[in-house]
Amino acid sequence: MTVKKIIGKLHLWLGFASGLLVLFLGITGCILAFQKEIENATQPYQFVEAQETALLPPSKLKAIADLELPGLKAHSVSYTKGKASQVSYFSFDPEYYHIVFLDPYTGQVLKVKNMDQDFFRIVIMGHYYLWLPPHIGQPILATATLLFVILMITGLVLWWPKNKAARKQRFSIKWNAKWRRVNYDLHNVLGFYMTWIGIFIAITGLIMGFQWFAKSVYWAASGGKQMVEFYEPHSDTTSVASSTVPAMDRLWQMKYPELRNTKASLEVHVPEGKEGSIETAINPDPGTYWKSDYQYYDQYTLQEIPVTHAYGRFKNTTVADKIMRMNYDVHVGAIGGIAGKIIAFFASLFASSLPVTGFMLWWGRRKKERKAAVKSKSKAYATEKVQVVK
Repeated sequence: MTVKKIIGKLHLWLGFASGLLVLFLGITGCILAFQKEIENATQPYQFVEAQETALLPPSKLKAIADLELPGLKAHSVSYTKGKASQVSYFSFDPEYYHIVFLDPYTGQVLKVKNMDQDFFRIVIMGHYYLWLPPHIGQPILATATLLFVILMITGLVLWWPKNKAARKQRFSIKWNAKWRRVNYDLHNVLGFYMTWIGIFIAITGLIMGFQWFAKSVYWAASGGKQMVEFYEPHSDTTSVASSTVPAMDRLWQMKYPELRNTKASLEVHVPEGKEGSIETAINPDPGTYWKSDYQYYDQYTLQEIPVTHAYGRFKNTTVADKIMRMNYDVHVGAIGGIAGKIIAFFASLFASSLPVTGFMLWWGRRKKERKAAVKSKSKAYATEKVQVVK
């Protein structure tokens, strides 16, 4: 067998192994590309009219939200101009995720939402874990993504034209041809154009899916440095609070005034127990995540606690840190704004079509080969019969 035939066999069997999962990932990826836009259009409780009156501090909003979800522990309180404040309740043990939407000026509860019943949350759990326990579902989908990367590379080798005449036929679909030829062109042409975007979507998926892959990318981007795992620093429990005003309110009072007339969002986290620090996150562009500025403070002294992982002060991040931060925004196309999301949407759509057109291509060839085999056998039988008669 020639090298190209071996690559063709590899492409075929890897396609069989991962096809259904690639189809699933592509369809759910299309849905998630415009998650924020769809939510903004269908969830009016996310918005409030900006006013000149004072906002309620985080502790007040938390106290109101706690009445709606007694027994659950608040995780964070967020502020964004023109939008409702969100008090998030999140835990792994016991497992729950709820959000209380409130008017930050009056404290009126606009919506109490169980995120386990949220449409996009359900889609995300499928896209990440196949609705299985994470330690089972994530490796399955990450492996399918890895196979898809190999499929794109082998597909590009198989697509590569032998000569100039063949090259002309590899960039466009011959719509007026028979359906088998149209299907062949859809698989090859759409696969070629999709590959240049799909490879970035797949690689960012692998970074989320495999720790060894994420660490390898960081090592390469940083020039051989090891990636520091995320951790939250601890407060000094021997210190005594210097004010009766809740620490999260004091941090909010320090940070929010300078953001009042901007589109930036501010999130203040509730400290985890007596040793927990208070995290604040300022995002200058709520349409993406990678530029967020994360700071951690001792809940007693309000002294900033430096961290060494990628999710600290944005001004201190390295190139490798920025690549890790950009990962999700690149994965869904948000890094390029609405244009990037449109590109990611069509790349996911084309990717989801490849297992279908590929299967139809294989089935058509298999059917053709069977007909040829039957015809050959019939011809051989007829020849043998004539010879016997003679």
